[in-house]
Amino acid sequence: MTYGFFLGCIMPMRYPGIESATRHMFDTIGIEYEDVDSFSCCPAPGVTRSFDQDTWLTLASRNLAVAEQKNLDIIVICNGCYGSLFDAAHILKENPDKLAKVNESLKQVGMEYNAGVNVRHFADVLYNEVGVENIKSKVVKEMDHIKAAIHYGCHFLKPSKLKNLDDPERPKILEELIEAVGAQNIEYRDKNMCCGAGGGVRARVPEVSMEITKDKLENIKQTEANCILNVCPFCHLQYDRGQKDLGEGYDLPVLHLSQLYGMAMGIEKDKLGLDTHYITVNL
Repeated sequence: MTYGFFLGCIMPMRYPGIESATRHMFDTIGIEYEDVDSFSCCPAPGVTRSFDQDTWLTLASRNLAVAEQKNLDIIVICNGCYGSLFDAAHILKENPDKLAKVNESLKQVGMEYNAGVNVRHFADVLYNEVGVENIKSKVVKEMDHIKAAIHYGCHFLKPSKLKNLDDPERPKILEELIEAVGAQNIEYRDKNMCCGAGGGVRARVPEVSMEITKDKLENIKQTEANCILNVCPFCHLQYDRGQKDLGEGYDLPVLHLSQLYGMAMGIEKDKLGLDTHYITVNL
């Protein structure tokens, strides 16, 4: 299977190191992907969809149509992109009337979508396609010094009845994925709560956004965790930049799963972008 690699907005604009780490990790682990230059914003599910569902669905359908033209499924590394594109693909597959309506708009740019694209989160592909045992075989350096406070984020597992990836209240996918490279999962209070960024909260009411983030950070500080581990560049931004915004007392390194895997697989640190974070990563 070759996937269309959907970059999203935050990663290439704010954290290109996550993109570099992901590419090198995919190459090392054997996930085949293709760059698709004509992809656009997913668009953001918590913003565009909240104001105008028809516009959101049409914009998402154009991305799906681009992948369909190339006979590719889509792989994403961002929970927001996953939430938007997965939901749109599901709605268009199950609702012929909505599919016909978006195709009226797509026709204006010479495109059509036939509801034939699957959208996969890279963590899902790692766990369910590559497999934990195959991942272990690629490890050249055990990450046993990593004690990670895992952040799942809002759109990875939910809506759980459609994605059916794991128990949304007691998930284990990310725990098993980090343990595969020797890292330790550290439990903390309100682990499954939002990072504070989603739904346009960070942009519209930043003071509320930062209060949510502060609560999460304070809960993590009560543990022995030495980093925060995420699978979403937007959550990554909220924790990394947010600690700088909160000021003194917050200096916990933030890692995307691709960066942790890059470290474990012996990929050179300058290809992982660890020096591009607001909070210094010395792990």
